[in-house]
Amino acid sequence: MEVDFSSPAAVKEALTELALNMRWSWNHAADDLWSQLDPDLWELTRNPCAMLQTVSAERLKKVAASKKFREALAELDRRREGREQTQSWFERTYSRSPLKTVAYFSMEYMLNDALPIYSGGLGNVAGDQLKAASDLGVPVVGIGLLYQVGYFRQRIDADGRQQALYPFNNPGQLPIRPVRKSNGEWLRIRLQLPGFQMFLRTWQAEVGRAKLYLLDTNDPANLPEYRGIASELYGGGPDLRIQQELVLGIGGWRLLRELKIRPEICHLNEGHAAFATLERARDYMEARKVPFATALTATRAGNLFTTHTAVAAGFDLFAPNLVETHFRSYVQDVLRICMKDFLALGRKNPDDPNEPFNMALLAIRGSGAVNGVSILHGKVSRHLFQDIFPRWPEDDVPIGSVTNGVHVPIWDSKGADDLWTEVCGRQRWNCELPKIGENLSRIPDARLWQMRSASRRSLIEFLRKRLARQAAGQGALADELKQLETLFDPDVLTLGFARRFATYKRPNLLLKDKERLLSILNNKDRPVQLVIAGKAHPQDGAGQEMIRQWIQFIRHTEARSKVMFLSDYDMRLTEHLVYGVDVWLNTPRRPWEACGTSGMKVLVNGGLNLSVLDGWWAEAYQPEVGWALGDGQEHSDNQAQDDADAEQLYQVLEQQVIPEFYGRGEDGMPTAWIRRVRASMAQLTPVFSATRCVQEYTTKYYVPLATNYLRRSKSGSNVATDLLHWRQQLADAWPKVHFLSFDVETTGEEHRFRVQVYLGDLSPDAVLVQLYAEPADGGEPVRIPMVLEASSQDSTSPHYTASAPALRPSGDFTPRLIPYHPEATIPLEAESILWYR
Repeated sequence: MEVDFSSPAAVKEALTELALNMRWSWNHAADDLWSQLDPDLWELTRNPCAMLQTVSAERLKKVAASKKFREALAELDRRREGREQTQSWFERTYSRSPLKTVAYFSMEYMLNDALPIYSGGLGNVAGDQLKAASDLGVPVVGIGLLYQVGYFRQRIDADGRQQALYPFNNPGQLPIRPVRKSNGEWLRIRLQLPGFQMFLRTWQAEVGRAKLYLLDTNDPANLPEYRGIASELYGGGPDLRIQQELVLGIGGWRLLRELKIRPEICHLNEGHAAFATLERARDYMEARKVPFATALTATRAGNLFTTHTAVAAGFDLFAPNLVETHFRSYVQDVLRICMKDFLALGRKNPDDPNEPFNMALLAIRGSGAVNGVSILHGKVSRHLFQDIFPRWPEDDVPIGSVTNGVHVPIWDSKGADDLWTEVCGRQRWNCELPKIGENLSRIPDARLWQMRSASRRSLIEFLRKRLARQAAGQGALADELKQLETLFDPDVLTLGFARRFATYKRPNLLLKDKERLLSILNNKDRPVQLVIAGKAHPQDGAGQEMIRQWIQFIRHTEARSKVMFLSDYDMRLTEHLVYGVDVWLNTPRRPWEACGTSGMKVLVNGGLNLSVLDGWWAEAYQPEVGWALGDGQEHSDNQAQDDADAEQLYQVLEQQVIPEFYGRGEDGMPTAWIRRVRASMAQLTPVFSATRCVQEYTTKYYVPLATNYLRRSKSGSNVATDLLHWRQQLADAWPKVHFLSFDVETTGEEHRFRVQVYLGDLSPDAVLVQLYAEPADGGEPVRIPMVLEASSQDSTSPHYTASAPALRPSGDFTPRLIPYHPEATIPLEAESILWYR
C-alpha cells in the first residue's frame, strides 16, 4: 500500500519510523536522506534521532518538497514491506518447531553509537547476534538496561594519561521509545529492594524484526540512590553491581510477563543475568502451583548459559551478607526456600558459610545447557568448572561451545559490499552459507587489489580528520593541525591494533624493543604505519599506564609520522579501522582470550590477521589465510612468554608480512598477498559470521532446549516431578552403591569385560555402566556402554558386560557407574559418579 508523503508532517512521521528501527545501522539505503537534512550533523553523529530533534521546520518542508526525496522515502517503505512478506531462514527451516520466542538477556548491547549502552566484546556479541537473528527471522527478544551515561568516554590529556568522561544519554535523542500499556500509561515494573519499592521504566528499541527492551531506574518515584542504579555500565562496587543484575534478571523477566511474552528459551549472555532463572522459576511456581524445586527443574531445561570468561577471577562474586541483604525477603517469602539452600546454588561447597556467591554457578545450576564462545574456550571452561563435577573427567564436564561471529553487514565497507554483491547477491548473509566463499574465485586480482587500496585510502582520510579533531580538542595550534592533513601514506602497509587495554591483552608487546619497532616503521623501502586505539577501565591503572607508554613513544621518538593513537575508541572508529587496515594485530596471553571478535571484522573487507593462537584464531588459522604467534600452548612463565612472542612478532613482520605486501609483480600488484586476501575472505568470512553463529545456536540449543522445556512443563509438570524423585533416590542410595568385581578376558583381537555392581535400592534403569579410557594420541575419550545381563535384571547386584578391540591394553579401561534418566542432562543435573578404582 502506497503511503502519501506529500506533506512535511507525513515525511517527518515516516522518517521517525525509519529512525526508530535500527536496521539503518547496517542497511545504509537511507543514509543519503539523513544527510540531506543536515550533512555536517550527520557526518558527526550518524544518529537519525538526533537529526530529527534538531532539524528545522523550514528544512523539513524543503526536503519534503523534493520529488526525489519523497520517491526515495517511498522506495524504502516498499522495501520494508517486501522484507516483512519474505519468508525467513527460520520460517523455512523450522516451520514446525516448538520454538516461538527466545529471551536474550545481556548487560550490554553494541548496536550503534546512537545507543551507547555498550563497553566492548560482550556487547559486540549481543548486538551482532540480535541483528543476525533479525536477518534470519529467529524469534529473539533482547532484554537489557538503559544506562544514563553508559560506559565512559575517553580523553587523552597532555601527559598522555586517560581521562574518563561521562556524557548524559538523553533518551529523547536515542532510537528508543517508551513501552506503553493499551491505555497509554508508561509501563513500569515494580521491584522490592531492602526496605523500599523501586519502579523500572521500560523502553523499546527496534532492531530490524527483533525487539530490544531496556529497563531504566531513573524514575522520579524512586529514592535518589535507586535512580542511579542503571547510571553507569560496569561502574561502582559490589552493591551497585548486584542491584544492576537484580534489575536485569528479575526485572527483565517480570517485564516479559507484563508484555505477555512467554519464551521457551531464556539465553543468559554471561552470568550477570542469572537471577532471571530464579524469577522464571517463581513465575512457573505461581502459574502451576508447584514448589520452587519442581519449578526450577522444569524451567532450567529452557535456559541456556553462555560464559565468556576465561579466568575464575572474571566471575561475579558477591559476599554472602550482601546477597542476604538483597534477597532474604525474596528467597523466604517468594521462592519459599531457606537462605542456605539459595546460597548453595551459587557455591562450590554449600556447607561453607564464608564462600562468596558465584553468579556463574547460579547460571549453571539454573540452565539446561552451558557453552563457551570458541572451541578452545569450551575446553578452558570445562577446566574452570571441573571442580563442581567432582571425579568427572574434564572432557565430560557439560560445557559445549559455539564460536562467536560478527554481523557482516555492519562491518563491511561499501567497496567490500559492492564486491561481494557482484558474486553472491544482496541476501547472501540471510541464508545457508557453505558455498558463499567459493564465488570469490571469480573476482580478478586487480579488482580485489583495487578494493583494498581504495579502502586503505578512505581509512587514512578518516583517520586524519579524526586525529585533527582530537588534537584540536587538546589545544593544538593551526600549524600542527595542518601537518596532520598529510599524516600517513595511503600506499603504505597499515597495521591496526584496537582493543581494551588490559595486561592480558598485551597491547604493548610491540614496544618490547622500541628501536627494532622504529626500524620496521621507518624502513625507507618498505615502511609500515600503525594505528592504535583502546580504552582501559577507569580502575585499571596498569591498562592506563600502557596507553601512556604508547602516547609517549609516539610523541618522543621518530614514530610520530608512523604511529597514531586515536582516543575514545567507539563503534564508528572500529568500523573505519576494519574497513581499511591491511593487518589486524591481536596479542593476548593464551588462553585468556575467550574468543575475540575484533579480528573477524576485517575478514569481509580483505584485511588479514596476525594473532596469537587463542580464542577464535586457534580454530581459524591456516598458513594460507594469515599469520600466527605462539606455539598454541599455555606457559607458566609470563615474562619468558612475552619475550618469545615479541621476538616472533618482530620476525613475522620483518620476514613474512612486510616482504609479501611489497613483493610486486610486473603488473604492480602483490600477487601472493592478494592470494592470501582471497583465501581469508572466502574461507573465514562465512564461518566466523553471526549468521553462522545464530544458526548454530538455533539448531544446537534453542530448538532442542525448547522441546525439552515443553516436555518437562506439560501434564502438570509430571516429568519435572519424576526427575526430582529420581534425584532424591540417587542421593539416598548412592553412598551404598559399589563395585563387587571386575574381570577381563582377552581373546585374539578383543577384550571382554564383566563387572558386578551392588545397586541396593536403585533400579538398573536409574544408572548406566560404562567402560572408560582416557584419550589416546590427542583423540576423544572412549566410552563404551556395558550391557546388563538378562539374568541380572531383578538382582540388587547385577552383572554387566562389554567388549572392546584389543588395540589398547585392557588396563587402559576402567568401569564407571553414572546416573541415568531419559529426561536428565548428565552430569549437569546429577553429578554423582562411581569408579571401579
